[in-house]
Amino acid sequence: MKTAISLPDPLFRAAEDAARRLHVSRSQLYSEALREFLDARGREGITEALDRVYTEESGNLDPVLTKIQRKSLGKTW
Repeated sequence: MKTAISLPDPLFRAAEDAARRLHVSRSQLYSEALREFLDARGREGITEALDRVYTEESGNLDPVLTKIQRKSLGKTW
């Protein structure tokens, strides 16, 4: 999809230089940068969700399971 955006001149020049150094088109550079940005934001959402879960749940292990796990390790524990 074709789109038009406005960028500050210094950012545009930096992107042009990066695209040249990386031997990629401007479109490819912007696409990859946006994809990485969105992926990072998605991971933040996952982290926030896990943080909520772990603040609501106890992090304590069941003592019986702990004993069984230690036994299964044998003498390495």
